[in-house]
Amino acid sequence: MTYEDFKTVVLERRSVRNFTEQEVSVDDIREIIDCARFAPSDTNSQTWKFIAIRNTEKIKHIEQLTWDQLHLRAAAAEEKGLSREARLLVKSFGPYATAFSDAPVLIVCLATPYESKFRERIFDPIQLVDDHVWAEEGIKSSCLASQNLMLAAHARGLATCPMTGPVLLAQDQIREYLNIPTEFQINMVIALGHPKERPGKLARKEIDDILDIID
Repeated sequence: MTYEDFKTVVLERRSVRNFTEQEVSVDDIREIIDCARFAPSDTNSQTWKFIAIRNTEKIKHIEQLTWDQLHLRAAAAEEKGLSREARLLVKSFGPYATAFSDAPVLIVCLATPYESKFRERIFDPIQLVDDHVWAEEGIKSSCLASQNLMLAAHARGLATCPMTGPVLLAQDQIREYLNIPTEFQINMVIALGHPKERPGKLARKEIDDILDIID
């Protein structure tokens, strides 16, 4: 594989919200997770786990859980006199946060606890950092694996869309519905399927706006 081939995969990946009804095979899912698990992680802790939901009724139920919590937030905003913000939350953010509803597969990306010989033998005994930092380490590695997953899906002719809206709104309800252990963090959900359309290229900041080189 040449650098140009790799760059094509990276530049042509899009966040897709409209999918065909074509089924995503178990082999497809296993292949992209195989790529995900080779992402780098802090001290090779591999702090990731994935739940792939192929049952459309369960996906719809997670959508409803998200909408229910969104309406509760909107009602609370109304009570505070924030009527305009409440309407925008439902009208603008609602569809954006539940764009996974028609996907044939929904992947729930989890961050598992950070555990390593370094933490057990060195970091914890000397109280190197607070516990919340280790939770963040798990999230960082899980995000790296999720990016591998999305690039692999694109290279395989599939499409994805990462979303954190359901996590922001209905994390507790999703955790209970899927029996996710309390020590696992829900990082994001990723819609997966065959694209009905591919969105156009979105603007990106210029390299010089995001890069400082120190010689």
